[in-house]
Amino acid sequence: MEPENPAKLPAPERRGMDAKAASRSGRGRLTGALVLLVVLALAAAFAWWYFNRQTRERDASRLDALAAQVDQLARGNEQLRRDIDSLRSRYTDSESMNRGIREEVLGFNERSRALEDAVANLADQRLSNRDAMALNEAEFILQLAGERLALFRDASGTLAAYRLADSALASAEDPLFANVRQTISAEMQAIEAAKPMQTRATLNALATLRASLASLPLKAGPADGPANTPEQRSRLRQILSQFVRISHDDAAAMLSLRDEKLTRSLAALDLRAAEAALFVRDQSEFEAALKRARSGIEAAFDNDAPAVREALSTLDQLAATPLAPALPELGTALNELRNLRTTRALSQPARPAATATETKNGATP
Repeated sequence: MEPENPAKLPAPERRGMDAKAASRSGRGRLTGALVLLVVLALAAAFAWWYFNRQTRERDASRLDALAAQVDQLARGNEQLRRDIDSLRSRYTDSESMNRGIREEVLGFNERSRALEDAVANLADQRLSNRDAMALNEAEFILQLAGERLALFRDASGTLAAYRLADSALASAEDPLFANVRQTISAEMQAIEAAKPMQTRATLNALATLRASLASLPLKAGPADGPANTPEQRSRLRQILSQFVRISHDDAAAMLSLRDEKLTRSLAALDLRAAEAALFVRDQSEFEAALKRARSGIEAAFDNDAPAVREALSTLDQLAATPLAPALPELGTALNELRNLRTTRALSQPARPAATATETKNGATP
């Protein structure tokens, strides 16, 4: 059955059909809109669910991480608490130890002060005893030097003794004795100004001469010398000299020429006599012995030889040196030292004669 053509229908029916068609199209559009709304609602719900799920997952992971951090912090706090408790116990122990150490340090301070006082007292006594020993040594050496110069006239030994006394006084720390050292220096200059013969140097020079006698060359004899004059160069004199010899009456020279050992022994004896005269400070005997030794060497040995000339020069130098010149009188330094020691002893207060045991027990001297 074919549908009716709306144009052929009457107007009221045609309007009813149009209304029905409009209502059906309206319901269709409403249905499509509702479906679209449902789809959009479902899509929004799914999106919200998915987003909420992702958010919950992220929050859960964050919560897990935060929980792990919280657990780690809790463990760290627990360890810190234990460390703090340990440090507190150690601090308490150190405080008690510091109190003990402080008490010991205070005790050590008191002991150190007592030791410092004792060391200061010992140092004063040591300095006093050292100065006393130095002054005793200087006084003894000065007295010994004066006696040696008076008995043996040994200027070199006296100067050496004065130097020892000056060094002994230099070790004393009391400046009061500086004037004594100046007096010692003045007396040493006076001894050196006298220019006495040095005993040891003179003995060494005489010993050297005595040892050199064995190597000194002797003079050549008259027959050994070459013929210088025409008379000596003549043939007849040479023939007659085989049967007749003419000599001069110089007994000492001929004796020295004939016996070499005797010549050297005589010169050595003269040098020994000079040494003996030097020991007893006999000026005349010393000069006479040197003169005899010089005469024997000059007569028996070759004066042109360098060794003989050196020996003769040494003998002349020794003979020209005064054996015992006028030496200065000593004793000023010794008297000044004794006077200063006496003055110092009177100026110092007397020390109590209490022993260490009596002092410890509290006994009075």
